[in-house]
Amino acid sequence: MEIRVLRYFLAIAREGSITNAANFLHVTQPTLSRQIRDLEEELGQKFFTRGSHNMTLTAEGMILRKRAEEIISMVDKTEAEFSSMENLVGGDIYIGGGETDAIKLIAKIAKELRASYPDIHYHLYSGNSEDVTDRLDKGLLDFGILIQPADISKYDYINIPAKDTWGVVMRKDSPLASKEAIRKEDLLNVPLICSRQVISGERRGNEFAEWFGKEFDQLDIVTTFNLVYNAAIMVEAGIGYAVTIDKIANTAESSNLCFRPLEPRLDSGLNIIWKKYQVFSSAARLFLEQLRETFAEA
Repeated sequence: MEIRVLRYFLAIAREGSITNAANFLHVTQPTLSRQIRDLEEELGQKFFTRGSHNMTLTAEGMILRKRAEEIISMVDKTEAEFSSMENLVGGDIYIGGGETDAIKLIAKIAKELRASYPDIHYHLYSGNSEDVTDRLDKGLLDFGILIQPADISKYDYINIPAKDTWGVVMRKDSPLASKEAIRKEDLLNVPLICSRQVISGERRGNEFAEWFGKEFDQLDIVTTFNLVYNAAIMVEAGIGYAVTIDKIANTAESSNLCFRPLEPRLDSGLNIIWKKYQVFSSAARLFLEQLRETFAEA
């Protein structure tokens, strides 16, 4: 299985036909058809359903697309790292994280570093802790920003000097919007929209579940999410109230939504993590040094 053929496969999946993919790749249609046919024979699966004018992915094709995207991303990242070694200091830094205002601190460090090293480039990936650690473990990210609680036992990390406040996002015309803060009894009889992390795993170490107490299992959780942006859309549609952190409050104020903190107050700390024994590119190593220097002073 060659990297070049995986790029061909992804082009067909994206363009939807051999003709369009061949034009994009600047190869002949017979060459492209033969390469994909050989790939299917090599792996013993059919990856496309062929129509008269288009090609759609089979279930097996969807699995290969996900793996191929990860492989190509890793190859591109590796090539970029070696390419950057030709420069004094330059290259790409890959950072993943949840939706949190702590990214402002990271952005400040990135700006300061680029002022001295303009050949450094940053790539951001948004996702929950499971998404971020999965990509970190696969080598697709250099650093991850996690909102506590999160299992960081197998990573090196720095505590970020910032806190996220838990609360509830709701429509401004909802009954709970008149309250200055939300207590647990307010949430017992309303439909809730919660992150997957809130409802998965053990109660121990789950800050919201521990805050809520023994009646947590009685909550009416109608929808789960992994990105706050999607939760806000569900709230605005009137599906329920979103239990989340206050990052969304900034966008909510300009919309039909509002944010109310929990009472008693519940805050979560943040960590920036990386794999133990990680071999960093020159750019990522410089970024880590800047992180340690900046947060040591905080």
